[in-house]
Amino acid sequence: MTVEFLGLDPKSILLLGPLIAGTLGILFQRSATLIGLIGTGIGVGGAVALTFELLSYGPISTQLGGWAPPLGIQLYADGLSVFMILMTASIGAAVSLFAVGSWGAASSQATHVQVGARTHFWPLWMLLLAGLNALYLATDIFNLFVTLEIVGLTAVGLTALAGTRQSLNAALRYLIVGLVGSLLILLGVDYLYTAYGRVDLVGIQIADVSVTATLALLIMLAGLAIKAAIFPLHFWMPDAHSSATVPASAILSGLVVKAALYMAIRLWLTFAPATDLLPILFGLMGTGAIFFGSFQALKTRRLKMLVAHSTVAQVGLITLVFASSGTIAAEAVWRGAVYLMLAHAIAKAAMFLAAGRLIEELGHDRISGLRRLPEGAKPAAFAFAIAAISLVGLPPSAGFV
Repeated sequence: MTVEFLGLDPKSILLLGPLIAGTLGILFQRSATLIGLIGTGIGVGGAVALTFELLSYGPISTQLGGWAPPLGIQLYADGLSVFMILMTASIGAAVSLFAVGSWGAASSQATHVQVGARTHFWPLWMLLLAGLNALYLATDIFNLFVTLEIVGLTAVGLTALAGTRQSLNAALRYLIVGLVGSLLILLGVDYLYTAYGRVDLVGIQIADVSVTATLALLIMLAGLAIKAAIFPLHFWMPDAHSSATVPASAILSGLVVKAALYMAIRLWLTFAPATDLLPILFGLMGTGAIFFGSFQALKTRRLKMLVAHSTVAQVGLITLVFASSGTIAAEAVWRGAVYLMLAHAIAKAAMFLAAGRLIEELGHDRISGLRRLPEGAKPAAFAFAIAAISLVGLPPSAGFV
């Protein structure tokens, strides 16, 4: 049995709702905002319905077309995937509402580039949302790769929306680096298919983990480290996140980075490498990210760049979970890492949105110019401070938990 919303299975809604909204947003650009809001609302409804389904019946799988793996495609919803879908839906709804208010207030004096960004934001965001939902419901490595590509390509488009030279250069760098990561992931998928003759995670997990599987895991983790901007492969990320439009920056930092981390967690839990070298390597990368990202954030003079560099540090903190593999407290650390992804997503999206309001009020994002704020900017500064408290980890914030 399944819980239905609008007469459809929640998993189908999560995939088809944003996908149809994105397509309609391209065809009817004058109504793109309304279509995008409807698509966002449908995504929220599907996420809530899927949560009730999980709580009522436990993990549920759906075989598309009646074909079971390894021949068919299976959608699977468990606690981790539903958690990520709920996080994406809630933060996406907040960003969408901000996007309406932000561009709506400036529409009378909008330039041609701003109008284009406002129009094309919604189709790209809807396609990105469909890709994220599909990624979290996928159960085989090839579909994980395909959905991650949808997320990556739409993220490149969102990065370039600002239309400035800096954003276009950042988007091009994002595209090239992302393609390198994609080639590594695809190579790993090929190795796994060669070794097992199938790519579904359940089938591979039942079989014995071979040397080929371990090699494939190493290659795919390298590609995912690039896409997740894990130190020292983070060099493309600060410019991309800081130069994008404000709603796009919030989505990129709050949601897109988590997609690659989620896929890495799924692969790690499936193949469970026996060696201690890989956990040590991830521990070093995570530690390096914390120190380097924090140092870069401290010395920057621009607010959005500060938020972007701090993401490097926080991704490094999440990455430390891989260093706990095989330890006594590993289970608690995994739960903490997943909750930290939620806390970071909320705080980082809030920071970018608050920075956007400050830029609208002040006309710049120079940190030195934030000493005296007009009355209209003080609520945004307060929201920024609350998000910072969560990232610092002060009680009773989500970061503290």
